[in-house]
Amino acid sequence: MGRTAEIARVTNETDIRLKLNLDGTGKAAVRTGIGFFDHMLNSFARHGLFDLEVEVKGDLEVDTHHTIEDTGIVLGAAIKEAVGDKKSLKRYGNMILPMDESLILCAIDLSGRPYFVFDAAFTAERVGQLETEMVKEFFYAVSYAAEMNLHIRKLSGENNHHIIEGIFKAFAKALDEATQTDPRIMDVLSTKGTL
Repeated sequence: MGRTAEIARVTNETDIRLKLNLDGTGKAAVRTGIGFFDHMLNSFARHGLFDLEVEVKGDLEVDTHHTIEDTGIVLGAAIKEAVGDKKSLKRYGNMILPMDESLILCAIDLSGRPYFVFDAAFTAERVGQLETEMVKEFFYAVSYAAEMNLHIRKLSGENNHHIIEGIFKAFAKALDEATQTDPRIMDVLSTKGTL
């Protein structure tokens, strides 16, 4: 059995089914009803080499907020479940990723203590159907549900599409690194003995 999670979450605003395999090959099947968001989640799976299935029915007649935030909550919960007891886990991951003119830094600590820092400004209100302000909300939800320390910073960039795609890809690469195991780590990588 691989490091997988399967989570269903139903509220009055969203109905979400998500499957995640941390030890996948980058296969994705994503349907959220928000085209650019689907593209970003597909990029996350492909560049992190995670297998990901996401099916979301959200109240898009209101706006995209509930769909995107709740998907973040469910993805974060799936990450937390899939890493399990964190034995032999490298715990830390980071990436500085170029996406054309943009340069994105992402750093992760799977510490069990949620904390989120986001330093990236956008100059457009939306890219496709995705409101740019929802990028921060999505990753905030992921970080707290996964109980990870997550830093995302735009080092440079002008094109909003490139910046957002760079963020999702940098997150994928950093998470892939943080979720790798090392046989030299006999228990968990913490002086406290727990994460």
